[in-house]
Amino acid sequence: MENKKSSSPAGFIDSTVVPGDVVLDLSSMTNQTIKIGGGLRQDCDAISVMKAGTLRFSKPNKYWVESSQKRYVPCVEDTVLGIVVDSKADNFLIDIKGPALAFLPVLAFEGGTRRNIPKFEVGTLLYLRVVKANFGMNPELSCTDVSGKAAEFGPLKDGYMFEISTGLSRKLLSSPTCPILEALGKKLSFEIAIGLNGRVWVNATSPDIIVIVANAIMKSESLSTAQQIIMVEHLLKNIQ
Repeated sequence: MENKKSSSPAGFIDSTVVPGDVVLDLSSMTNQTIKIGGGLRQDCDAISVMKAGTLRFSKPNKYWVESSQKRYVPCVEDTVLGIVVDSKADNFLIDIKGPALAFLPVLAFEGGTRRNIPKFEVGTLLYLRVVKANFGMNPELSCTDVSGKAAEFGPLKDGYMFEISTGLSRKLLSSPTCPILEALGKKLSFEIAIGLNGRVWVNATSPDIIVIVANAIMKSESLSTAQQIIMVEHLLKNIQ
């Protein structure tokens, strides 16, 4: 069977793609820069699909394949929730649900020096950014944004962490705001950190709020927007 090919990705966006589909020919694009996310790979001038799913695009120039799965494939600039599993002299070893452990250099923090290396116990939950994700190599992480600032990255204390599919995590981080988060945010006050690796952390002043938010998110994947709003209203009755 002959693979589909296209010099323009427009015909593929929001459509189902399968491994082997060539969704973009870089030789036909001059003076343009694109970013490729999960599910895509570059082979010379061809951008091809690595896993079945839906091709997505976000302005100005990022493409990725969206699919609902538990396994996470790291990609540069992804934000993830990682769990410390070990510490070495130069790195922390982090579980990000990928095919291999990732490493977090001890200096990959705002103002990081050998004199102020952070200490994390095994099991510490961190909000991180993927900075390197080369095939066949352990991903590299950072606790800073692209400007070297800590921003929202770092340890996530207290709260509750749970797992969802990678497809749902992308929907939660989509713009405009995901309907389920918008509906919850209108009624409840809570903190949330969402990783593209299918992990979510929620914290609030009340355990009941944490339970409601977690349950609503986990049940939302197969629901329409209207059904999500109805579900939130039903769950809120439990704390009224």
